[in-house]
Amino acid sequence: MKVLFSAGDWRWPQWEAPLRAALAEAGVQADLLREADPAEVDAMIYAPGGETPDDFTPYVNCKAVLSLWAGVEKIVTNQTLTQPLCRMVDPGLTQSMVEYVVAYAMRAHIGMDRALAQQSGAWEPVAPPLAGERPVAMLGLGALGAACGQALAGLGFPVLGWSRTPKDVPGIACHHGADGLRDVLSRAQIVVTLLPKTAETENILNAETLGWLPQGATIINPGRGPLIDDDALLAALDAGQVGLAVLDVFRVEPLPPEHPYWAHPRVTVTPHIAAETRPETAARVVAENLRRLQAGAPLLHLVDRRAGY
Repeated sequence: MKVLFSAGDWRWPQWEAPLRAALAEAGVQADLLREADPAEVDAMIYAPGGETPDDFTPYVNCKAVLSLWAGVEKIVTNQTLTQPLCRMVDPGLTQSMVEYVVAYAMRAHIGMDRALAQQSGAWEPVAPPLAGERPVAMLGLGALGAACGQALAGLGFPVLGWSRTPKDVPGIACHHGADGLRDVLSRAQIVVTLLPKTAETENILNAETLGWLPQGATIINPGRGPLIDDDALLAALDAGQVGLAVLDVFRVEPLPPEHPYWAHPRVTVTPHIAAETRPETAARVVAENLRRLQAGAPLLHLVDRRAGY
């Protein structure tokens, strides 16, 4: 099997050793190539970048494109891509996302910012409620949303999950559709957005939906920047409707220095570090899909082109 690594020259030194080790562990015989005649490529390991193809038409014998990214919005609409596309569901990426979401949810829950602001000698004993009194909305119940929601539920938070279509996730009260979204947001004191970017999810947090939240709610967005209407969020922050926003992803990255998020006292900006594909764990996912490809078995994490994820 000839496998083309088409994920950028700068990534190759990070991925070569983990991929070779994972292929050996999985018993997969494959030539990992950096360049190849497109007609000879049996499978492609892919991530968007300057050296990656925009036209997949010449790859006539390629049986699968294995993305190294969890999100596939930069490739899923490519009309030349007719091969099966698999997104990355990486245990290391999932664990780092869980840690990020739990950390910032706990920061909001226990009032860490208030405590840090009171280091002036004033004694103001205000205890936070217990987790069971703080509902959390988890918008998105895919692999990442489900894992984060279950982690928060394990700490005692009532987790209200929402997805576009019905889901059943143990430990999470699942809702879907337009009515479900309003029900979830109207009760949530903390909102976590882990939806994919699609035409249906863009600006899902806007002036109307932010207005459904209880006063002073916290927004945590490690999912996709376009899920939030930036102007509406800034207005909600200024009005006190949203008490805190923790933002890891943005419409333009890096976030421009002049963007108002940087200076806003109720916004925490993190530089797209909530979760990253980690070669040591993700290489095993790639190797397993290549093993399945050789064996004629169903591939893992196939993308639904119509849904966009």
